[in-house]
Amino acid sequence: MNSYASSLINYKRLLTKEVRIGDLILGNGNPIRIQTMTTTDTMDTIATVEQSIRCIEAGAELVRITAPSKKEAENLLAIKNELRKRGFHTPLVADIHFTPNAAEIAARIVEKVRVNPGNYVDKKKFEQLEFNDAEYAEEIDRIRHRFTPLVKICKEYGTAMRIGTNHGSLSDRIMSRYGDTPMGMVESAMEFLRISRDENYHNIVLSMKASNPQVMVQAYRLLIQTMYNEFGEMYPLHLGVTEAGDGEDGRIKSAIGIGSLLEDGIGDTIRVSLTEDPEFEIPVCKDLVKRYEPVSGRQGPASRSNGLLPELDAENLRYSPFEYRRRESFAVDNIGGKNVPVVIADLSRIEKITPEHLQGIGYTYEPSLDKWTIGDAAADYIFTGSQPVDFALPGTLKVIMYPAAWEALADSPEYFPIFQDSGFVSAPKKSQRLNFVMVDCFNDSTPLNDFTFLEQLANDPTVVLCLSSTNSNALQSVRRMCIELMDKSIRNPVILMTDSGWQTTDEHLIHFAAETGPLLLDGFGDGICLGYSGNGEIKNVEVTGRTYLPVRDVYQFTNNTAFSILQATRTRISKTEYISCPSCGRTLFDLQETTSRIRSVTNHLKGVKIAIMGCIVNGPGEMADADFGYVGSGPGKITLYKGKEVVKRNVDSEVAVDELINLLRESDVWVENA
Repeated sequence: MNSYASSLINYKRLLTKEVRIGDLILGNGNPIRIQTMTTTDTMDTIATVEQSIRCIEAGAELVRITAPSKKEAENLLAIKNELRKRGFHTPLVADIHFTPNAAEIAARIVEKVRVNPGNYVDKKKFEQLEFNDAEYAEEIDRIRHRFTPLVKICKEYGTAMRIGTNHGSLSDRIMSRYGDTPMGMVESAMEFLRISRDENYHNIVLSMKASNPQVMVQAYRLLIQTMYNEFGEMYPLHLGVTEAGDGEDGRIKSAIGIGSLLEDGIGDTIRVSLTEDPEFEIPVCKDLVKRYEPVSGRQGPASRSNGLLPELDAENLRYSPFEYRRRESFAVDNIGGKNVPVVIADLSRIEKITPEHLQGIGYTYEPSLDKWTIGDAAADYIFTGSQPVDFALPGTLKVIMYPAAWEALADSPEYFPIFQDSGFVSAPKKSQRLNFVMVDCFNDSTPLNDFTFLEQLANDPTVVLCLSSTNSNALQSVRRMCIELMDKSIRNPVILMTDSGWQTTDEHLIHFAAETGPLLLDGFGDGICLGYSGNGEIKNVEVTGRTYLPVRDVYQFTNNTAFSILQATRTRISKTEYISCPSCGRTLFDLQETTSRIRSVTNHLKGVKIAIMGCIVNGPGEMADADFGYVGSGPGKITLYKGKEVVKRNVDSEVAVDELINLLRESDVWVENA
């Protein structure tokens, strides 16, 4: 753990071995490369070529194509030749799961092959098997015998390889010893990496993908530490959250997982896996990567080092970046303690707040009934600046105001003040129940190790700390302050305040998720508040296939984003969660249309996790985190799962959605949509 500590507060690209993929250089400080994967039938040469070209023209630097059997692997040559004939020389990657012979063919054709250790040689039947040391060693020898021929071919042909572990496809052998854990994912990849190193083959990239960002982040961090401890060097890393889904949810989940690691300086290539056409993944990748590029006029600097932070005591770090444990805090009203994180909606830029404005943050007023309807994604607090609200509020909603404005309403039980850190101590009037105190973490005006203001308000039972930072290394600054609170045994609840100075909805979405989500994954934060710096505008961008929120719904956008971040980090569940694969040439039905249909009839089932998988490769394994699964098992046929258990096989796709609803009813999770 200790060797990882410095990356938690100091942004610096992790230096990895340099890998060549055709003419593309990966790792060793080279730019973070962007890639995607085709969704066409690999045997349809022209369709695959044309989709690949659309992805390349959108900005893909690598294009991955599935090769589930020998015939698809052989057809990669026709695809490659046609692309070269049309003037495109982007490296191609063959995606291999169960078929070593297909990998050995593809490795002689394309620039890179991806193998999944859990599927490539090992068996996966979800049986709890026991292996003694001798039996375990025999299994490793079997893997070595079957995997080494591919390593030798790659070495001979100069072909790169990605050893890509997926959370849901760990072998029975790995599961028996390590369980369904990040450490199991790491060991699965390390076994293949050790074999490759024994053959003096190093043109290798690794990945640790999961649909749960928390598992994914922990696995990558453990992999880095394991490689360092065992080899003293790092191989390049391919980052991605698998089965992220579509729309805003898919983008947020990907940005949290990938962004957490990019903020730690980790990652040499990324792929955002969306249940959309692959060319739509590229702009999201670009929005993530540009935050770390030294490009003139862009907000994202290459170095996040302005704003010096106190060094960490690595030997006594109070939390582990390799496991989730929520920071202990006491409760102030409904914030902190064992309460779920709260959401604060910043409405301070509205000149006059009306009931219609509250509709965007989860509250709908019905005049004829004089009644408020409260949604599952309803903000808990609103910040209004100096403006009071001149109508009766919903009973669960509370208001935060600047101290001078609050004093006039101090007797109103739903109003509370927010102070600057120094202002709270000297304030003549404070709430006896709840005070918010803003802290700009380690800004230029605060001496590096001067925590006088913390000591003055430490453990005041009315104080909730609102942490933000004007430093460009804002996430690291807030994280360092949270660690300082732990070191000083200060248990006041913490609100994470994140402002965005970007412009488009996707840019805001990526920024909010990548700046706030990692802290929640680390166990920090008892609430969040999202806002805008600068002029606070959202400029809509028209992209085919995407629906963007209009500017007038900016508050609905930020509120929904806040709840989606909490959902993706599993810290507050407010809606149904969909784990849907991005589709590929193996997909056995129209994944986008089916996902949309299932979402339309199940999106009211709060807390239920439903996996929608195109084929058996991304089936029971990759939906390891889901409650129910809808998996393609053949042309026009669906298999339904409850957890990892098959409930119904070969259901006709025409009635499969209805059968899924029946399964939900039988499992007592179905409720009628009001």
